[in-house]
Amino acid sequence: MLLNAKRSATLRFRVSILSPLRHQSTLPPNPNPTTALTKSQLKALVINRYSRGKFSDLIQNVVASPPVLLLACQNLTSRSNDFNSPAVASRFSVKELGPELGENRFDVESCSVRMVPSRKKGESLVLPNLKLKVVIEAIRMVLEIVYDERFVTFAYGGRVGMGRHTAIRYLKNSVQNPNWWFKVAFDREKLDKNVDKLCLVIEEKIKDAVLIGIIRKLFECEVLQIELGGCYLGRGFPQECGLSSLLINVYFNGFDQEIQSLRLKINRENPRFDSNEVLSGSNVFYKPVKMYAVRYLDEILVITSGSKMLTMNLRNQVMKFLEGKLELKVDGLKTAIHSATSEKIDFLGMELQAVPPTVLRPPMSEKAIRAQEKYIRQKEVKAIELRNARETNRKKLGLKILAHVFNKLKQSRGEFKFDFHIENQVREIFTTWADEVVKEFLASLEEQSNWYRMLSAGDFLSLRHIRNQLPQELVDAYDHLQEQVDMHIKPIKARKALEEAERRIEAEEEQKYAKRTVEELTRLCMKVDAPIELVRKAVKMAGFTNNMGRPRPIKLLIALEDTDIIKWYAGVGRRWLDFFCCCHNFKMVKIVVSYHLRFSCLLTLAEKHESTKLEAIRHYTKDLKVSDFNGIEEMHFPTEREVKMMGDKILSDPKPVDGTLSLAMIRLASDEPSYSCVAHFCDRKDTIVYRVRLLQNRLNVNPLDEKKWVPRMGAIHESLNRKCLPLCPDHIHDLYMGAISLQDIDCTSFVDVD
Repeated sequence: MLLNAKRSATLRFRVSILSPLRHQSTLPPNPNPTTALTKSQLKALVINRYSRGKFSDLIQNVVASPPVLLLACQNLTSRSNDFNSPAVASRFSVKELGPELGENRFDVESCSVRMVPSRKKGESLVLPNLKLKVVIEAIRMVLEIVYDERFVTFAYGGRVGMGRHTAIRYLKNSVQNPNWWFKVAFDREKLDKNVDKLCLVIEEKIKDAVLIGIIRKLFECEVLQIELGGCYLGRGFPQECGLSSLLINVYFNGFDQEIQSLRLKINRENPRFDSNEVLSGSNVFYKPVKMYAVRYLDEILVITSGSKMLTMNLRNQVMKFLEGKLELKVDGLKTAIHSATSEKIDFLGMELQAVPPTVLRPPMSEKAIRAQEKYIRQKEVKAIELRNARETNRKKLGLKILAHVFNKLKQSRGEFKFDFHIENQVREIFTTWADEVVKEFLASLEEQSNWYRMLSAGDFLSLRHIRNQLPQELVDAYDHLQEQVDMHIKPIKARKALEEAERRIEAEEEQKYAKRTVEELTRLCMKVDAPIELVRKAVKMAGFTNNMGRPRPIKLLIALEDTDIIKWYAGVGRRWLDFFCCCHNFKMVKIVVSYHLRFSCLLTLAEKHESTKLEAIRHYTKDLKVSDFNGIEEMHFPTEREVKMMGDKILSDPKPVDGTLSLAMIRLASDEPSYSCVAHFCDRKDTIVYRVRLLQNRLNVNPLDEKKWVPRMGAIHESLNRKCLPLCPDHIHDLYMGAISLQDIDCTSFVDVD
């Protein structure tokens, strides 16, 4: 009897896995269980598990489904053409993994690899293998569907379309008149002690003991480590688990709801009125008290447009909630209130400050106005020259036409016949010329005055005793002529229209000046700057410049091919340009990339080939052109013109430069056997073994020491230093260019090379 019960339960379980979309779904079922689901099918599958306010049994009925696991494999693949079923089957069996998860037999610890550092006193790191990464990604996809729509609008990071640049764009466009702000600073601590609290938060929406058990096991095995107050979240480092960002958002969701209720309370107490209605006819400006909040993972910024006492009250409430209900340690000294106008604050790796609008959009200087007037005069002179040349050409063409017609009449002795009837074309040409001449004439007030004076002043036909002696037809014709002259050539109307246009332009300029002055005195905007001093310090620490700030070669990269050297520099430069493209001082970052990085690359190439800088420039050009095996020139580094034309891009969450800048992949010159590429689900065998060299190990610097390391700059975990990774040409290209990071590589599949 018990055997039959188990068999029937197993049968029901298999049916729910192989045909998960068959019940309560409007979408057609997946016809082939060995193919990946679409995102809409996955969403419908998760929603089907919702009942009585909770999602139940997500691991057994959703995550353990082979199509869902295949979709997770597809998401982990950096290149779409790399994903195929044989590539997955060569690493592990999806059909076996599904029952292991559904029957709670999946062993997390056996799928974890402890990375031992190269130095004796170094810290080890536990990384998941590719099989565990697939399980983590499947859980992440399911939890994202459950929670994403429940997060507040100011929660950024770990969400689709809600990244750093989206948060910065919100700060620049929505925050008005900020007066005070503070940034919540956490003590550096891991979230391991708060796992029970996190599981209780998850259990409020999900009823699944297997899921909670897997999350607990991930924390116990140290595969999932969340360190608040650190510098590695959202940067593409391998020590960051795929679930970290989502679980942080889940844990802080209660805090976000509390902040949202505080914002609504302040809005109710300080309603927003129309200043024209409330204070009509007055010079008083009404500024409503507002509260703004932005959270990117563990970085929290609170802004107010009210008094300092209001901000202090909000700070106390925020710290009380974080330390009380979330049981987190907040650094009270660093969580200090700052003036938004007189002090800069660091947020998301950028510097924020409240400034008047003229700082962001300054008026034209006197030099720029003179240059604009000079340009307008040059355009007018060029237009006059073109008009004179056009008139000269018309005269020549008209004389040619008359001479041709006259010769034809002489030759034909009065019988002039056309082979082609071009009367309409000639009439159209002359009509166009006449219209242009009249238009140019009417546009000149001086010429109108001269012609009006000649046609109307001092004519004897205007005398009465003369008019009585002339025929009536002649007098009428003269009067009609005078009427037409007054109607079309009289300069008084044109002068009045010109004066009216000038007065209108002056009034518009005065109105713009008044509006700009009022905004300058009553409005504050958000200015976002790149921390240029930290960028220069990073440039110097990485070896791009010497102590005097001049470009220098990096000798570690000499072992690479010319193309790989240029790609490494290009990856660092493009990461910097993409990350800081929304900043007001983006021009300074452009100088760093276009000058320091470009010439450091040229000097490195010159050092490799034992030549001079001028010879390297002559060979590679300043655009760093390099030829491939087929002799086709390629340009990986952004050209000077491309850098100059760069501006604010529509980027959601660009990765910082930390992972690319602190990582160097050095090619090994050895006759090692061919290995498979360690990128996710890449089966290529034409690989080259590269050794990982980390910046902090080369410099023998602790990244936690802000005096020797760049503040707020993260670093890849030291346990990966000197590890050897086989990579195919496509993925080493993507890694150099910053298109992928070590998160997209199975670092546990490193090879041992002496």
